[in-house]
Amino acid sequence: MTDPISDFLTRLRNASKASRDDCTSPHSRLKESIAAILKAEGYIADYSNGVDADGHKTLIVKMKYLAGTPAITGLDRVSTPGRRLYFRYTEIPRVLNGLGIAIVSTPRGLMKDTDCRREKAGGELICNVW
Repeated sequence: MTDPISDFLTRLRNASKASRDDCTSPHSRLKESIAAILKAEGYIADYSNGVDADGHKTLIVKMKYLAGTPAITGLDRVSTPGRRLYFRYTEIPRVLNGLGIAIVSTPRGLMKDTDCRREKAGGELICNVW
């Protein structure tokens, strides 16, 4: 697999469109950080670590629905392995004019776009969520 983050976002997108209760993915610290930001912003209900049948660590994400509609309307992978996009904190684009969030990988860890602007930290734009 060349892009595990894109795979994780696609699993979340597909699970929300199919109205699944939960979504499993291979575990990594970056994926867990993305899930933590999504939980803090209210896009998912919860996440936890588990182990699959082969003994590999997995990340289990509990999806969130509001009156039957998914809380995640859209997920968009911005920076890819073939095209990395870096932004200064003043240049980070706003998602849907502030209604969504952008997840940015900074030297201080993963942050959402508003935290990057407040702490004056730029970095690689990972994805947009709305």
